Formats: sequence, structure tokens, C-alpha cells
Amino acid sequence: MVNILVTGAAGFIGFHLSKRLLEAGLTVVGLDNLNDYYDVNLKLARLEQLKALPGFRFVKMELSDRQAMAGLFASERFDRVVNLAAQAGVRYSLVNPYAYTESNIEGFINILEGCRHQGVKHLVYASSSSVYGANTEMPFSVHHNVDHPVSLYAATKKANELMAHTYASLYGLPTTGLRFFTVYGPWGRPDMALFLFTRAILEGRPIDVYNFGKMQRDFTFVDDIVEGVVRVMERIPAGNSAWSGASPDPGSSYAPYSIYNIGNNQPVELIRFIEVLEEELGRKAMKNLLPIQPGDVPATYADVDDLMRDVGFRPATSIEDGIARFVKWYRGYYQV
Repeated sequence: MVNILVTGAAGFIGFHLSKRLLEAGLTVVGLDNLNDYYDVNLKLARLEQLKALPGFRFVKMELSDRQAMAGLFASERFDRVVNLAAQAGVRYSLVNPYAYTESNIEGFINILEGCRHQGVKHLVYASSSSVYGANTEMPFSVHHNVDHPVSLYAATKKANELMAHTYASLYGLPTTGLRFFTVYGPWGRPDMALFLFTRAILEGRPIDVYNFGKMQRDFTFVDDIVEGVVRVMERIPAGNSAWSGASPDPGSSYAPYSIYNIGNNQPVELIRFIEVLEEELGRKAMKNLLPIQPGDVPATYADVDDLMRDVGFRPATSIEDGIARFVKWYRGYYQV
């Protein structure tokens, strides 16, 4: 029986991925610290769904707890590890930077050490489109240099990629990083735009629209993210024999290390995203048009050619379909 560790299992993407794996008959150990960065009740509700499925076991643990993490890896003998646990959010990193180093740096080294010492066959981990930072060449490609992050959150995600490459090189640990692009959908995070906008519009409150609505995002539906993760899990990287240190390609390596974008490959202006939401809710939003915030980037746009080439998949859910499915879930869950 394949035994998989999913960290952040009570989180948005972790919940959807765990559910998909369990429904496929796999065994999942779901780890989460259930912190109060956002409504814990939403996390508990996700967990209740997972606990109802055979093959799931929940472990409440901090990624940064070195001894506990080492004990978990030693006792469980995981075949695959998918690290989705992290302190998320660009703007929160301006307020509480230490939360990011504790979870995203200290926590990630504990994941790497556990995988190394227990012979895990493949570590898949969440990176972020935010690593592209000050880059303006579109679409963003994994073969572009990403050395100019504009938020601490982005810097910790770039650090994860560097740390993963080091372990792939030193210890032969196969690692794959996934740069997610603006994920949304049912059971989503309450701190993200779609959730905030939906709640405010239904309650008759104004919404804050940054960069005067001109922000462009590669909005990616959560089911597409999960499909990409599942396919990548089974593709264990082996190293690129054509890689050259004389002309180093950031998107590959001589080591068993891979990196992919998972995005919808079709950026949408924020104001259009809001229009689709208004149509679905049957209400107009009162908009506070505001300048861009520190740490935000004006546009994201994923080049997913490598993902398509290697695992035969590219996200394709339209915002019209995705937002409709989110609103249906939101109305049902909150009885609105």
C-alpha cells in the first residue's frame, strides 16, 4: 500500500489533494498545525470530510518541531511526500515575517531531512508564482532567472527551491517544485480575493480593488492544481544529462530536480474577475479602487509547456465555470 504524507492537509489545496488520493484508494497521513491565520472552523470542516474516508490519518504537528518531524518520518516510512504546508500570503509577510521563516524555512529543512534519512522516493513541494517577483517578461517560464523577489513570502519559496536542489544534488533525493498561480475554488482560503469579495458583496460592503482593478492574474482552479500535482507525483525526476554549468538552465538540473508552473496560461484582469463574480451573485460590487500594495506584482502569466511536455496536462478551467462552482459551494456552506 502506497503511504503518502500530505502536509497542510487541513488547508485549501491539501484538503483537495488528500481527498483525491484517498478516493483513489491510497493511504494518506495528513499533517497540519491548525493555526489561526484564518478561521480554524473551516479547516476542521475540511478535516471532517477527510476523516470520513478510509485510509486517512490526521497528525497535528508543527513542521518546525524537529524531533516530532523526525519521529513521524521514522515511524511511517512514506513512499511520497507532498509538502503543501506553509505560512501563506504576501501582505501578511509585511506584518509577521518570523511566521514565514519558522514554517517555510525551518519547517522545510525538517521535511528535507526526513525524506533524506528515510529514503522517500519523491518529494513534491509547493512553490509559488510569486518567485518571479520583479520579472516582467511574459509568460513566466521556469527557464527564467528568479533572483528578484519582492516579498518575504516569495523569498522563502525561492529558498525552498534552492534547498530542494541542494538535497537533490548532495543526496540524490528526487524533488519537484510546483509554482502555483493564484489558486481558487470551493473550500478556498478566506484571506484570498474571491472569498473576500464574495462575502463583502453578499453583505453589502465595499471591496478593496488594488491597482485600480488592472491587476492581471493567472487564476487557476483548484481541481486543475490537484490534477497537476497527482500527475507530477508519479514522474520522478532523474536529472538532465544535457544540463551545463557553463550555461546553467534554471528550469532543470544534472541532479534529480524538477520545477514546473501550474497556471491557467490565460491571465485575467481583476476587474473582469469581479464582473464574473457579480454576474454569478446577481449583485453589483461597491468598489474601493486603490493603488498597488507593497509586495504585489502587477501581473502573472504561466508558461506551462514543460508541464504539458512531461505529464501531458495543462489547466483549462474557465473563470466562468470556476467562479460558479465556488459560489455554489459558498452559498451552501454558509447557508446564504
